Amino acid sequence: MEKVFRALADPSRRMLLDRLFARGGQTLGALAAEMPMSRQAVTKHLAILEAANLVSVHWQGREKLHYLNPVPIGEIVSRWVGKFEDARVESLTGFKSGIEEKEKRRAGT
Repeated sequence: MEKVFRALADPSRRMLLDRLFARGGQTLGALAAEMPMSRQAVTKHLAILEAANLVSVHWQGREKLHYLNPVPIGEIVSRWVGKFEDARVESLTGFKSGIEEKEKRRAGT
């Protein structure tokens, strides 16, 4: 998971992931054309994303197509974000129950 966090720390790599989310199956040339950096820089960023398993590749003839792999991001969400989300939902549920209880008591008087 450390590789995933390191890969996501760079805004250029997040931009590449956003582009792959919008349209998967892009070649290096297509990705580099949309980025404000050299083709070599895009290649290095893609290598880091591939090593973190955030990008998967598929060869179609001589073309290397890049796709977003959302699984590592899903694992981060379930491990790190999910537990905080659960606490927030429990808090809101408790808050709602408290208000409903007060309304019941007020209606009973």
